[in-house]
Order: sequence, then structure tokens, then C-alpha cells
Amino acid sequence: MVHAVLHALSIAASMTWEITWALILGFALSAVVQAVVRKSTVVSLLGDDRPRTLAIAAGLGAASSSCSYAAVALARSLFRKGANFTAAMAFEIASTNLVVELGVILALLMGWQFTAAEFVGGPIMIVVLAVLFRLFLRDKLLHQAREQADRGLAGSMEGHAAMDMSVQREGSFARRLLSREGFTSTSHVFVMEWAAILRDLVIGLLIAGAIAAWVPDAFWRTFFFEGHHPLAAKLWGPIIGPLVAIASFVCSIGNVPLAVVLWKGGISFGGVVAFIFADLLILPILNIYRKYYGTKMALFLLGTFYLASVIAGYIVEFTFGGLGLIPDQADAKLPMEGVTWNYTTFLNIAFLILAAALLIRFLRTGGRDMLRMMGGAPDTNQDHAHGEHRGHS
Repeated sequence: MVHAVLHALSIAASMTWEITWALILGFALSAVVQAVVRKSTVVSLLGDDRPRTLAIAAGLGAASSSCSYAAVALARSLFRKGANFTAAMAFEIASTNLVVELGVILALLMGWQFTAAEFVGGPIMIVVLAVLFRLFLRDKLLHQAREQADRGLAGSMEGHAAMDMSVQREGSFARRLLSREGFTSTSHVFVMEWAAILRDLVIGLLIAGAIAAWVPDAFWRTFFFEGHHPLAAKLWGPIIGPLVAIASFVCSIGNVPLAVVLWKGGISFGGVVAFIFADLLILPILNIYRKYYGTKMALFLLGTFYLASVIAGYIVEFTFGGLGLIPDQADAKLPMEGVTWNYTTFLNIAFLILAAALLIRFLRTGGRDMLRMMGGAPDTNQDHAHGEHRGHS
């Protein structure tokens, strides 16, 4: 028993070491963008559901990477402030599924083809969702959802979503970013994003390590029809992938380690994509949708998000398959070597130094108070004014 637990923990630790530098890089880039783009600017750009607006929503969401809980809370905040509901949902999807760190981690653990599938499938999912909303979202349901949203019931990460940590001074992008206030703002966004994602990331790594160590590959091969019924496996994967995601309770980047285990076990390429895109449908988030928008809208989001992720999975499966871009599952392997003197170690050291510098700046400029406000309340005025901390600059 002890050996089995240690084996699971060693797999989780090896995965963690493999992706550390990529996570720091992704959150640092996201922090830079969020430090100079104000939330009021985001709302003003998302007033309708035209294709151009949805493209802007996707771009802004990808730039403002968030954990799934914070992304859901921020989408509700944007909707309450006047953003179009479809555009807010596009922003929500992009901020968890079209982000740099997800793409880098997919490339490191599974291959560049999965990164390409992420950036192809994500926009497809948004387009499909927009079409479904146009066809089936009635004004009455949307009105009820807005009334429920305006009640301001708390979900999760409300304080984090309510904070505007952007630089308030005027000037060019570079001038604001390279200022003392820009350094402070970047450090605050960086650490707060880590604080938001850490729980899901740890849970995801532990679950993936446990499943990889304890569940035999033969079970997955049977479950996913791998090897015996190739067409059935391709058709089954995108259908079952989101259902596994819903039941896993792990969202955002935390579900990538489990995706590695599923891919190694035999789920189809499109099934992996659909699984990753269903991170916004885990049971705790469905309950938050119910609080935010009401039971009917929560069920509507469950149905439309599920269908959009399945369709995106199918399109990616058959497009990449037709182009010969699906990697061989026989080559799939879990990182097991741990810490060795290779490029991963050198990158981890360099980026851990960067993370330490940002953490020190965060702690020296009022960061502890912000951490205490992360749970917060959606209607509390938590816009973060960096002018309060200039004395520490």
C-alpha cells in the first residue's frame, strides 16, 4: 500500500517538475496584459454578439488567463456591467481554454499536436456555442438570468474577479508596464492567479498520479474501445470525454495531467480535446451557474457547452486525422524521470527566480490583504488602487 501511494506521488511530482516553468511563463505573460488592460475597457468592447465582438472577447479572454472559478465569476461580473451574454461566455471559455500556459503544458506532456488542437478547437467551440445561443436562447430565459445575476449571489473567487489590479496611470503600454506601479500590478496579478489556480492544479496532479499508478491500462482500453473498434473509439471519445471531466471535479490547467493519463489509456484525440474543453462544466461550477443565473440557465449552459465541446472534439478529430497530424498513442508516456540536469531544470531555476521576485514585490506592496479578500463578495468594492502602496515602491 505504501509503495502504491509513493508511486502515485512520484508520478505527480515528475509531472509538476515538467510543467513548472511553463506555468510561471504563462501566468507572467497574462499578468503583464492584465496589468495594463482595465476591466472597464473589456466591458465596453463586449456589447453584442457579432463575429468581430466574439473574436475580441476570445482574444481578451486568452490574454487574461484565469482559473475556471475566477473566469466564471468574471464573466458574470462583465454581464452585470453590460456585456453581451454570449460575448461574456466566449470570454469565459477563452480565459481557461485558449491560454498560453495551457498550450505550452500540452506540448510538454502530450505533443505539439494537442497545442494546435487547443487553438483550433477553442474558436470552433465558441462559434458553435454562439450559433446554439442564437438558435435556442430565448429572451425570457436571458431576462431571468440577468435578474438572477443582479442578485449578486456569491459563487467562488468573487473577490478575485471583482479586483481591477491594472495600472491606473495614463501613458503608453510600455510606459505604464515599465513603471514602478506596473511592476507592482504585474506582481499582484501574477500571485493572485497562482493563488486561484493552485488548489485545482494540486488536486489534478494528485488524481492523475493516482489513476496512472493504480488503474490498469487494460481498463481504459476497454472503456474507450481502443484497438478493437477504431471508428467507435473516434465517435465515443468526444461524447465520453466531457462526462469524465464533469465527474472529475478538476478544472482549468489542473485537468491536463488527467488528460495525459486518458490519452495514454486509449481515449481518442478528439476525446482529449472535448475533455479539456469541458473544464467549465464540472459539478461545482454547474452549481455556481445555478446561483449566478438560475436553474434553467444552468441546465441550458450544461447542454450547450457539452454539445459545443463534443462538436469541437469531432471536428478536430477528423480534421487532424485527415491531415495525418494525430500522434501515435503508443508513444504516449508519463514523465517519470524526476529532476535531472536538462533544459527543464535550467528553465525551472530561471523562472522560479522570476516568480520569487514577483512574490517578494507582492508581499511588500500590500499583497497579504488582497489574498484575504479573494473569496470576497461580488458587490464589495474591491477595485485595487495601486496608489495606496506607492509608499512601498
